[in-house]
Amino acid sequence: MNSDTLRILYHYMLTRHLHRWPDREALERWQERRIIRQIRRVRESSPFYRDLWKGLPDEAWRQFPIIDKPIMMEHFDELNTVGIRGDEAMELALRAEQTRDFEPLLHGVTVGLSSGTSGNRGLFLVSPQEQSAWTGTVLAKLLPGGLKREARIAFFLRANSNLYESVRKGRLQFRYFDLIRPLDEHLQQMNEYRPTIWVAPASMLRLLVEEYAAGRLKVQPQRMIAVAEVLDPLDQQYIEQAFAQKVHQVYQCTEGFLGATCAHGTIHLNEDIVCIEKEYIDPDSRRFMPIITDFSRTTQPIIRYRLNDILTEAAGPCACGSPLTAIERIEGRYDDILYIRHQQQSKRIPLFPDLVTRAIITASPHISHYRVIQQTEDLLEIAYRLDDTGEASALVEQEIHSRIETICKGLNSIPPRICFTAYDFTPGPVKLRRVERRWSL
Repeated sequence: MNSDTLRILYHYMLTRHLHRWPDREALERWQERRIIRQIRRVRESSPFYRDLWKGLPDEAWRQFPIIDKPIMMEHFDELNTVGIRGDEAMELALRAEQTRDFEPLLHGVTVGLSSGTSGNRGLFLVSPQEQSAWTGTVLAKLLPGGLKREARIAFFLRANSNLYESVRKGRLQFRYFDLIRPLDEHLQQMNEYRPTIWVAPASMLRLLVEEYAAGRLKVQPQRMIAVAEVLDPLDQQYIEQAFAQKVHQVYQCTEGFLGATCAHGTIHLNEDIVCIEKEYIDPDSRRFMPIITDFSRTTQPIIRYRLNDILTEAAGPCACGSPLTAIERIEGRYDDILYIRHQQQSKRIPLFPDLVTRAIITASPHISHYRVIQQTEDLLEIAYRLDDTGEASALVEQEIHSRIETICKGLNSIPPRICFTAYDFTPGPVKLRRVERRWSL
């Protein structure tokens, strides 16, 4: 048994069996010790952080300046601890995107490229040791039967990575499905491979279920895991009803493996490998932006890094009893909060994506797909598709309009104009954003 396999097994056992805390306070004390140790390592090995934290003691890490993706990319060369330049990493990552060969390493390190839905493409670096730790943690959190049970995993993503390929161990079979390939090709491979675990963006999971209902896909999964996109309630209900099982979720991004669902289907933040501070944007509704401090990765340290995501904290603890923070919903990106004008004052009012989503999917049980794009401050474009039950479009549009108007009036704001169009999104390499703002404040 080689060192990589031993390291994977170690982190698998650590995550699945050994990491136990009697309460939240015990978890936070344990986190604090790990963070201080990580701060000391990073201060020694990263010139960027060493300069950023000058004059502040390790114990004052919560006072360290917050960084984000633009700052990380601007200081990439000085931030990483293995001497990799941003230009050479980007060159390798872009070449992999073009050739679809994701195996080459840079100085023994895996290089990845984020999809860049926010306009900033981000690079990530993962050492072999970090890759093994990631693999062990992922397997512990996501495999329903553990390592002893055979599983065939189908992984649908825009880009493959050595990180994902490392999941292929022992009884586990892994096959990467490239989202840029035609759907017919995927269906043929799925029918031959017969995967037991489907891992895909929510829009692709939905499409696979539709193909199963049409008789072109002949296999059923034992577990479905949504990644990369927000799992919309409309898609979640459709997928779960088709196979009478929960859709599990992974909260994974360039910045790390940040969350996963428990056996009860609740998303928990992975606070056994990262610390997540909450920057509340609407305390009454428990919405916050996460600020990440990873106390395990050293190749590309993530310390007090603000993500552009909106998470809604659960109102109470999960029935599973875990002290890890429970999340009610991953709502989307902060940039996709819609803004509307106040009725009397010259200010803008935030209209959160979840409010718009609920207004649309509760307007009619026959809405099968939708997208909302705020084109200007006073114009919403709503694309939708009805099922084949024959409900009149005019009645559906009237109900949607009425519900959004009611929400806006409750916020003391001016309802936007709404234009309705046909839904035409095709799942693939472009992420589906059910609610999107395309104008700048």
